[in-house]
Amino acid sequence: MAHDLLTMGRISVDIYPDDVGVGLADVKTFGKYLGGSPSNVAVAAARHGRSSAVITRTGEDPFGAYLRRELAKFGVDAGFVASVPGLQTPATFCSIQPPDDFPLYFYGRFPTAPDLQISAGELDLQAIKDAGIFWTTVTGLCQEPSRSAHVAAHEARPRQGLKPGQYTVLDLDYRPMFWDSEAEARAQVARILPHVTVAIGNEAECAVAVGPGTPDEQADRLLEAGVEIAVVKLGADGVMAKTRTGRAVSAPVPVQTLNGLGAGDAFGGAFCHGLLSGWPLEAVLDYANASGAIVASRLSCADAMPTPEEVLSLLTERGRSLPEAAEAAR
Repeated sequence: MAHDLLTMGRISVDIYPDDVGVGLADVKTFGKYLGGSPSNVAVAAARHGRSSAVITRTGEDPFGAYLRRELAKFGVDAGFVASVPGLQTPATFCSIQPPDDFPLYFYGRFPTAPDLQISAGELDLQAIKDAGIFWTTVTGLCQEPSRSAHVAAHEARPRQGLKPGQYTVLDLDYRPMFWDSEAEARAQVARILPHVTVAIGNEAECAVAVGPGTPDEQADRLLEAGVEIAVVKLGADGVMAKTRTGRAVSAPVPVQTLNGLGAGDAFGGAFCHGLLSGWPLEAVLDYANASGAIVASRLSCADAMPTPEEVLSLLTERGRSLPEAAEAAR
């Protein structure tokens, strides 16, 4: 059976402090959670009732077993998850200092990580072709053999071969510690964009992908590259999306921020749900924006992903219109 959403790339154990507002050196207790952007997006979509799966790799260790167990707990198909002998499952620590200081510390990713050892020959290309949405990230392009595997996956799913209602999404999640330069990342993004129908990133990430400029200029460049929907996150100003025929903006959904790290992944999973539901772009953005806001108000990422009821409730509280199909299902 085809998945509604199939993601590919990073997974890790997130080690988040229970002590909020202090530096990492002073934290006394921590909690352990599933992490890694593509894995979180799959979890988020599953919370909205979508069948989702992730293509990734862990170490052959207890943390790897923990992550596979967590994926199953959240209803994400772990059938494309394997372990890599000789490598440890990565862990990501953060310090939580609201409202906007959440530094990340990556362990077990240098010089490489299990999820960067995905090879093209291991891929189930039919599953990739059949998925309603195939979602990858720029981080997956930073190193071989993952880079070639991502190229092979996208080449197996050409833009012109997609059926109505299918989408291929590239998350422009540029993380400088994984790259030698922005120029290298831009060159690799250029290899993937010809296969992508949706690109999502903030202004800094879009600048790495297609050069600096205003959000509208960046979106236009993504559209010129063949993308059908260009989404540019505007920070405190909300989020904007452009197609060749229109432009939509969703204003921020104000919340008391506790930990902003999982908001983008919550946005991604909800955005996929809205696309697959066939909602108008404005409704998709509002729904995804509210999903991200909810997670920003919570401590963890995967565990914090909201249900449709929670998202619709927040939209109602903020006086936002609801997607008709979603409102009818309440």
